[in-house]
Amino acid sequence: MRSLSASPVTHSVPMANEQHTRSASVRPRVEPQRSASRGDPRDVLARLTRGPDRAGRVTHTEHLPPRNGRHAEWPDRIRPEVIDAVQQTGIDRPWEHQARAAAHALDGDSVIIATGTASGKSLSYLVPVLSTLLDGSEAPNGRGATALYLSPTKALAADQRRAVTHLATPLGTGVRAAVFDGDTPVEEREWVRLYANYVLTNPDMLHRGLLPGHSRWSSFLRALRYVVVDECHTYRGVFGSHVAQVLRRLRRVCARYGSEPVFLLASATAAAPGEGAARLTGVRPVEITEDTSPRGETVFALWEPPLTELEGERGAPVRRTATAEAAELLTDLAAQEVRTVAFVRSRRGAELISLIAQDRLAALPAPRRPGPAGSPAPGAAHDTGATPGSRGAGESHGAGDPVPGAKRPAGLSARIAAYRGGYLPEERRALERALHTGELLGLAATNALELGIDISGLDAVLITGYPGTRASLWQQAGRAGRAGQGALAIMIARDEPLDTYLVHHPESVFHTPVESTVLDPHNPYVLAPHLCAAAAELPLTESDFALFGPETPELLGKLEERKLLRRRSSGWHWTRKERAADLTDIRGSGGKPVQVVEEGTGRLLGTVDAGAAHTTVHEGAVHLHQGRTYVVRRLDLEDSAALVEEASPPWTTMARDTTSLAVLKTEAERPWGDARLCFGSVEVTNQVVSYLRRRLLTGEVLGETKLDLPPRTLRTRAVWWTVTEDQLDAARIDPEILAGSLHAAEHAAIGMLPLFATCDRWDIGGVSIALHPDTLLPTVFVYDGQPGGAGFAERAFHTARGWLTATRDAIAACECEAGCPSCIQSPKCGNANDPLHKRGAVRLLTELLRSAT
Repeated sequence: MRSLSASPVTHSVPMANEQHTRSASVRPRVEPQRSASRGDPRDVLARLTRGPDRAGRVTHTEHLPPRNGRHAEWPDRIRPEVIDAVQQTGIDRPWEHQARAAAHALDGDSVIIATGTASGKSLSYLVPVLSTLLDGSEAPNGRGATALYLSPTKALAADQRRAVTHLATPLGTGVRAAVFDGDTPVEEREWVRLYANYVLTNPDMLHRGLLPGHSRWSSFLRALRYVVVDECHTYRGVFGSHVAQVLRRLRRVCARYGSEPVFLLASATAAAPGEGAARLTGVRPVEITEDTSPRGETVFALWEPPLTELEGERGAPVRRTATAEAAELLTDLAAQEVRTVAFVRSRRGAELISLIAQDRLAALPAPRRPGPAGSPAPGAAHDTGATPGSRGAGESHGAGDPVPGAKRPAGLSARIAAYRGGYLPEERRALERALHTGELLGLAATNALELGIDISGLDAVLITGYPGTRASLWQQAGRAGRAGQGALAIMIARDEPLDTYLVHHPESVFHTPVESTVLDPHNPYVLAPHLCAAAAELPLTESDFALFGPETPELLGKLEERKLLRRRSSGWHWTRKERAADLTDIRGSGGKPVQVVEEGTGRLLGTVDAGAAHTTVHEGAVHLHQGRTYVVRRLDLEDSAALVEEASPPWTTMARDTTSLAVLKTEAERPWGDARLCFGSVEVTNQVVSYLRRRLLTGEVLGETKLDLPPRTLRTRAVWWTVTEDQLDAARIDPEILAGSLHAAEHAAIGMLPLFATCDRWDIGGVSIALHPDTLLPTVFVYDGQPGGAGFAERAFHTARGWLTATRDAIAACECEAGCPSCIQSPKCGNANDPLHKRGAVRLLTELLRSAT
């Protein structure tokens, strides 16, 4: 494990990746009054790092300098009423990239705008869309042109609806915007179908509602001129592959009604955004990637939590958890009245950070002089009286230890809340309102808030662990400073290989291009149910083969054999009574969501994806909701329900599983000397067998409890490599350490793959075995965690040399003696991280890479 840096590295460069900018906005912004304690981001960071142990936690600080913007003029074809409406919001002229995007949209060119956070992407597509809708409102039916807006989240759609409504107010009834999603009341849906000309929805509703009922939307689809795909970089992996097929079905249905909509896509900066957009939509767009908007200074710190006195599995050293560190920093920032969002990877983590920060702020001494008490935020958790923020080993600040010199205003704990998916609609809307009004001062959020929701006046962002991709990292960092002021961003490393590697290799964060989006719309497990859905919408014909891809003819034959489709003279028809759209969940969760129900009252608390139920709501699991802690008493897989009761255990839980794997087909192979690197189809059998209880904040393992859950089988794709006896001899790997060396290399490789593919370590899995029955050699597998694959293993195959080199370097650079969570231990290992051999893994990977091509 690396030692803490005594003198943090500081560097200033022009920002080449996602950029913090001040944008032409679609709503007038009210700049919050900045108190003296909030100040400059450099000053805020200096106060956070006051004290010798705090200063040593910052391994690198990057100063991203401010940048001036370049203006242009809107195209002449934009209606003057729309330009006047924009100017009424305080925006006199657009940035150059906004004007270019608008011109392409009016020319009928599909376009992708891949510029920095807060660079005004929304206005880039809104201005031409509103102008076209205004033209269409003069048609005899009042709806000569329509537009469809697609958002990956309900929250973003609701935010965009507010923005459109505000901007279009001076345009009267010429623009009629409405949200159509699962929360839309039934009585409003008919009005949306018949009268709205700007409909905001999500891919799920398009898949399950609009396309299956397209005949009721005929007048809207006949006039459809634009399809806006916002935050399109989020459509990756299996979810992105499903959305790609939904968009192809949309294009097909539109053609039935005589329309050919233009696609307007907005994305965070990404490698080859045009290629990714073409895979997503099937249409090649114009790329606009030069960001001409201004930005304030961003101070970006990489932060490594300290070592504790605790020992983990096999006596490994343990760092303080990133969750505990984020809760402490959120507390300190709130005490300074620095408006902050703390992003965290999991729903549980968001709830936990919020709860700890609330408790610590409630424990602060009363203010020396009166200050305004924050009103309770709607949906914010109540103080429970629990003390999960008690001081643990390795902590420098506990409850009641604010940063020196910080204000201590009353009522701050009521201005902290959590925001995540799975909340009920009314809870979600209340939190969004509280954000917009400024009632909330600190928020612990999952990536449900990462996207383009307009949050003005934020001063700081905490990123609790690397979010899986550089695109997401810069997207989250860009949420601060959105009103043009300076901003502070801090990435807090988790105790695992990739995070540790990044905080000690800042060039991989600040000097490496963002990734290309990985998706595979031709995955047969994805394509087959969409062919059924398309056939139910309109009979499939051979003319559709080019739209859906080369796998289509073979799959249609298989669907005929399964009696899902029937071929007639007019094409392939859906034969069942049930809805074809119900064959698949485009979020890839693999079944009906599991309802989380309070046992004593029957109250529905929320839902959990079916695919995650075995690991998150198994019997004994700790479940957090709105700041309250529940323990799962029973998981009923037959009825898709988890029964919980409120409790306050001083631990969290983590599921463990076991996995076996069989090779079905080798699709590609590459010799690395005597070793072989392969890619192909595999069948994985997985079973959750137990769960660990870990002490809050410290992560100390308190015990393990066995579970009796059924195994699950997955057909997917994998990358694997084999080594020969001669290579093992050259690497000095004897039989006693072979299994541990392979196992350690597997863990570290899984941890490092997100640096090379747009995945999360929880999207992939791995198996290592000293003698695999299919290869008859020592073999390490890394596989996609979704049926049919998600493209991650294929990306790993094509980048294997760089990926495995970084894996070896990360293990070798860690200063621990025999392995720790920062290098070779995995938080989800079903074998309790045993056996592992650190030095053997380094020697094995070195020998493997000796002949790599």
